[in-house]
Amino acid sequence: MATILQLETATQVCSVALSIDGKTISVKEEAGQNLHAGNLTLFIEEVMKANELTYQDLDVIAVSKGPGSYTGLRIGVSTAKGLCYALEKPLIAIETLKFMAAGFFEANPTYGGLVCPMIDARRMEVYTSVYNSDLNAVEPTSAKIIDETSFNDLLSHHQITFIGDGAAKCAETLSHHNAIFNSQNFNSASYMSALSEEAFGQNQFEDVAYFEPFYLKDFVVTPSKKKV
Repeated sequence: MATILQLETATQVCSVALSIDGKTISVKEEAGQNLHAGNLTLFIEEVMKANELTYQDLDVIAVSKGPGSYTGLRIGVSTAKGLCYALEKPLIAIETLKFMAAGFFEANPTYGGLVCPMIDARRMEVYTSVYNSDLNAVEPTSAKIIDETSFNDLLSHHQITFIGDGAAKCAETLSHHNAIFNSQNFNSASYMSALSEEAFGQNQFEDVAYFEPFYLKDFVVTPSKKKV
């Protein structure tokens, strides 16, 4: 039973939510390029004030740990760690793909297939995993280059719904009759609530000093295309 501030910055969505006892009570979010640095702390302030809470009312800070955008994850995790240090509160980290799947099943309680959250990496590569309705990973998290044979073994036996900002670019390539694409936003901190409450109840806290985001791949600097 906890009051939890939840931060999601792994994609272009900048999202902040408050949950109490595993239920989302407030959320503030916006999608767009390069929003996190300027908006994350403002969204936190708005959510706290709107619910008439002080920072000492919080029991824990939860953050989306990735995989996802290198810059976005750095901003989210550094903000969460800063709050934990200042408030002397514990830190919870929730895997981004898992809470995306949780959000899909929450929104579609009668769905009987699998869900494949995808976060856009680059070109035809995505960060992805596959989950069943119990949120058990049928396929582990990986960086996968999508082609026409991807997920064929699973698709031959299961209906799979693909979600996330990486799914749309794969729709034409994954043309199997058991492949469904859902464009709803599941990169919302509001979908972290149940998983954050579960982690809090099991004392699954991170070491604030040493915790790092789950990047999955090393950060690669792309040379500028501008002529000097």
